Order: sequence, then C-alpha cells, then structure tokens
Amino acid sequence: MTAQILLASNNAKKLAELRRVVEAAGITGLDVLGLADVTAYPEPVEDGATFEDNALIKARVACEVTGLPSLADDSGLAVDALNGMPGVLSARWSGGKGDAANNDLLLAQLADVPDTRRGAAFVSVCALVLPGGDEVVVRGEWRGTILRQPRGVGGFGYDPLFIPDDEAAAGRTSAELPATEKDALSHRGKALAQLVPALRALASADAAGAPQTEGTHE
Repeated sequence: MTAQILLASNNAKKLAELRRVVEAAGITGLDVLGLADVTAYPEPVEDGATFEDNALIKARVACEVTGLPSLADDSGLAVDALNGMPGVLSARWSGGKGDAANNDLLLAQLADVPDTRRGAAFVSVCALVLPGGDEVVVRGEWRGTILRQPRGVGGFGYDPLFIPDDEAAAGRTSAELPATEKDALSHRGKALAQLVPALRALASADAAGAPQTEGTHE
C-alpha cells in the first residue's frame, strides 16, 4: 500500500515544492495530496497570533476532517524596520488584494528606509498532525534584504523583492532562483527538510502494515 499525506493548502506551488522535497529525499511509497484531491471542507479561520498557531490550526482541522496525516505551512515576511511585520499578515497586507498590491504597499512603507536597514527574513512554520494525535512543528528562516523594486518572475508573494543573504544566490532575488535552488535555500525548504524523518517514517510504517498514527511528539 501507498501511504498518503495531505498538504492543507490550495497553493499549487507549495504542493509542488513538498513533492520535490519528498522525491529529493528518496522517499518512496508516500502520496502527497492537496486540498483539490480530497472532499472540500470549510477551511478554518487563521486567527492565530503566530505562524505556529496558524499552521497548527490548519493541520489539525485537515486531519480531523479527512482522517489523513496532514501538513500545513504558515509563512510570511518579517521586515526588521517594520518590527517584524507583515508577519502572519503577509498574505493579507494590502487587504487581500493580491501579491502585487502587497509588494507595492511594502515598498511604499519602506520608501524612506536606507539600504543598510532593509533587512528581513522569510519565515516558514510547518505543522504535521497525525490521526493518533501526535504533532511535529518545525521552523525555517531565510535572511535577506528588501529591494526598492521587484525583480524576477518566479516564485510568489514577496519573492521579487527579496535578495537572500546566501552566497549561493549570487545576488539573485528569490523570484530569480530555479525551483531546485530555492528549495535548498529557502525558509520553507529548511522547514520541510526537518520533516523528512517523519515523512519517511510515515511511508515506512504503511509499507510495514502499521497504522499511520505513530509519530514524534514536539
């Protein structure tokens, strides 16, 4: 049998990223599903004060409704000069008007901030909730600098404004990095990499005929 895990997201790019991580880790026998692959259910309100809160809200509801091991990510951009905002409000920073409007608002708010103080970090918290009640929560951060105008057409969200500190990025924005390079460097890539042992255990447990409720408490 093939084990299944549900990514509680309608974001096709996040789903593709998780599938790449599973493949790159050499994990076999694990089918990564998205919300489009299960019966639709009302998605919970993400009203948590932290990324951890929101990730757990989404993963717990998905697991309860579907009975599947469920993974949820909550991520955003924390800008130093804005005291960590937009933070958990990153996707809704412009009032739900979309990525371009979010980027425009952020640039306007940072217009008078000098280049030396435009530091920021992408943050991703991933929560894995298993039917037996076990939960694993991991966090990844990606430091960089906010540009004064967008550059690149890849990625999503604030990617066109973010220049990673990593030397491997060679001055490219997150939106200019090929998907496999971004996976290796990004906040979400770092978080998902920490979940590889738990994902491998899911696949192994199912292959051995064990219930998919054995996990790691955190």
